[in-house]
Amino acid sequence: MQFSSPTQLYDAYVFDQDGTIYLGEELLPGAKRLIEGLRKLGKPVRFLSNNPTKDPSEYKEKLDRLGIPTPLDEIANTVVTTTRWLKMHHPDAVVYPISEEPLKRALRDAGIKMSENPEEIDIVIASYDRTFEYKKLQIAFDAIWYHKRAFLITTNPDKYCPFPGGRGEPDAAAIVGAIEACTGTKLKANMGKPEPEMLEAALGDLDVDPKNCMMVGDRLGTDIGMAVRTGMASTLVLTGDNTAEDAQELPEDEQPTYVLERIDHLIPAQIREEWGWSDDDVA
Repeated sequence: MQFSSPTQLYDAYVFDQDGTIYLGEELLPGAKRLIEGLRKLGKPVRFLSNNPTKDPSEYKEKLDRLGIPTPLDEIANTVVTTTRWLKMHHPDAVVYPISEEPLKRALRDAGIKMSENPEEIDIVIASYDRTFEYKKLQIAFDAIWYHKRAFLITTNPDKYCPFPGGRGEPDAAAIVGAIEACTGTKLKANMGKPEPEMLEAALGDLDVDPKNCMMVGDRLGTDIGMAVRTGMASTLVLTGDNTAEDAQELPEDEQPTYVLERIDHLIPAQIREEWGWSDDDVA
């Protein structure tokens, strides 16, 4: 783990979004010029998110609005990976999504059958759902425990979603925990970081070796964890969830390759100097 800028460029760069590129409605220092710089150098850029309450078009709209115009095919989140996994592995399954509308819309568009009838549900999907209520827990309970026919997957393993100012709210792991507690079942699959499914969705259209790519994020358990599992280089940026001290407490083989306070320091110092970049230039 290094507390200095990388000295080399990588074949492609994969970025978490919230806490890494922006926080709330504000770009983080250096994010815009970093992405512009990587594109100038011809390096593919991809954006990921574990948040399933938005679909990729909403992320595109936000990145565009913040001054980082981004093609839709450069964005993937757990709405994409969940739908993709179901189509590949369980195309005929009947699913019950405990989720918000973006995932349900994607499932409908993909032709995946949904039901609230426990007698016909094959897969319960626990997601980040701010409309979660006892009725939904009962349907999942009946499908898994009473009828003994359904299994449980999740869109993402996050315990909470961070907000600007240090606040947050319960995320998908809270719903997974409720279902596991009452049914005695165990989660069968996770569609978000740190699982490789997310990386496959991000890099699948590129002819690159993940081992020559860089994963950049603010969370050790998901962003850096996915890089460790896939053999990618990784950078923890100290603009979101985890600290440098958190990273140092991990076993050496689970630590990020780099730790940076500013995301634009991903560009090697020699190139930044040639371009005349100064940290004082960007708020």
